[in-house]
Amino acid sequence: MSAQHQSHIYLASESPRRRQLLGQIGVAFEPVRQDVQELPDPGESPEVFVIRLALDKARAGLAGRPGESRLPVLGADTIVVVDDRVLGKPADEAEFLGFMDELSGRAHRVLTGVALVDGEREATRLSVSNVTLREVEPAERRAYWRSGEPADKAGGYAIQGRGAVFIESLDGSYSGVMGLPLFETADLLAEFDIDYQSCW
Repeated sequence: MSAQHQSHIYLASESPRRRQLLGQIGVAFEPVRQDVQELPDPGESPEVFVIRLALDKARAGLAGRPGESRLPVLGADTIVVVDDRVLGKPADEAEFLGFMDELSGRAHRVLTGVALVDGEREATRLSVSNVTLREVEPAERRAYWRSGEPADKAGGYAIQGRGAVFIESLDGSYSGVMGLPLFETADLLAEFDIDYQSCW
């Protein structure tokens, strides 16, 4: 494998959106499996929760990387927060419609935690974005659920997909709402002296 195609990191995520975003800025990576339960601890704030999950995923990925590898592992997690309540991925249409009742016509926060670990060092970053959805009519909600897009998305919508038509405003990071804030990710890579730009 030539130097320009060698991986810079492992990615502890199966998210196609995170893979797309890393590729967008030229980071070469290999996926590594992780299996982390995404449940908040009692009394845990959303900010602490999302950073902990990102770290847990990166650490789990570190344990799963090939024994001879010393490449760092990137983990990330994204949550949607309304009034300090975390909205996960809707389990069914009824839960999705409940999410829409809470999100429609008002602002909410999207938090994405990012962690990079290599067995000796650990570093994290937090991206916080404020998103406002317009009023989403009942027929639109049902049609959106039938599209299949909301089922595996935090909060039940995708900013990079059909859900974009519901977003009135965004104050923060578009890539962070997608699932991997590129500004913060690049900052972590620089902290670990990873020169991904050499492939540009």
